[in-house]
Amino acid sequence: MTTTTAPLPPRARRVEHPALPGGYAVPDFDAELPPREGDRIIQFREALREAMAEEMRRDPRVFLMGEEVAEYNGAYKISQGMLDEFGPKRIIDTPISENGFAGLGIAAAMYGLRPIIEFMSWSFSLVAADQILNNAPKMLYMSGGQWGCPVVFRGNNGAGGQLGSTHSWCVEGLYANVPGMKIAIPSNPYDAKGLLKTAILDPDPVFFLESERMLGDKAHVPEAEYYIPFGRARLAREGDACTLVSFGRPVNFCLEAAEALASDGVECDVLDMRTVRPLDVESIVRSLRKTNRVVVVDQSWPFGGVASEVIAQITEKAFDWLDAPPARVNTDDVPTPYAKGMEAAYLPNAEKISAAVKRTLA
Repeated sequence: MTTTTAPLPPRARRVEHPALPGGYAVPDFDAELPPREGDRIIQFREALREAMAEEMRRDPRVFLMGEEVAEYNGAYKISQGMLDEFGPKRIIDTPISENGFAGLGIAAAMYGLRPIIEFMSWSFSLVAADQILNNAPKMLYMSGGQWGCPVVFRGNNGAGGQLGSTHSWCVEGLYANVPGMKIAIPSNPYDAKGLLKTAILDPDPVFFLESERMLGDKAHVPEAEYYIPFGRARLAREGDACTLVSFGRPVNFCLEAAEALASDGVECDVLDMRTVRPLDVESIVRSLRKTNRVVVVDQSWPFGGVASEVIAQITEKAFDWLDAPPARVNTDDVPTPYAKGMEAAYLPNAEKISAAVKRTLA
């Protein structure tokens, strides 16, 4: 099984890799993506399921492992029906031991398999920090290129709705500090499918951060197979007054704020970064040359977060294009509240984003 070479996806080429038996497939990312609009509307969770199932049908090395992914059809029904199709050797229930099954997934990846490891919540990944931060991202480097680690860790990230401080971690600000991994954070079902398929093919460890509150979101997801490249932002809305930079669920708050600002004659570029490692700084700079103002929206804490890094890179690479200090909108710098009203006030929202844009225009 470890020597199996999977069939290539449509419009793809195979790249040899000394640490990965059979190399790895790279889709033609310059091929035109199918349209975002159409009649086929499915949920975010269904888009994730389709991405995993399509890659599992192509490549027998791909398997899914995590808590309640099999017999219970997934804690959030993302893996519903997959046990029936792929069987218990590829859809594997685990004990409540993130450190154990994360380590097992890393070993399987080093041995030539393509594991998808589901954390019921990224909050629970913290007990597996030694495996996912101290081993997986460093394995290729420490082995001198002899051992690859093509593993995908995915699950729910951020406040899920009155889950309290210890179950509402936004981990990207913490985990993005570690080199050797990639981090994808989709904002919609279309991107969720295309990015997850790319993650499964990627030769490096990928952290795939979803939002429980978005799993029921619906959008057009084409039946045609497609892949979305890492490190290329999406211009979700076009304007010339200010650039809004975000990723994941807050992209939708940015679009809501941009719509409200447009009624006052303020048109904003909205950039959906899709991935924060790699980060598409070129697209941010390109937008800034037009708008000369920027607001970065990040659902994690402000100190040392992704928004801080984005602003640092902006000031290093595009300082002369700024007509106002960069602004950021984060969650408040406190543990996540449990009370519904307090939690809502703690998170980024359209009103906070609109107010930040107006401050940059003053």
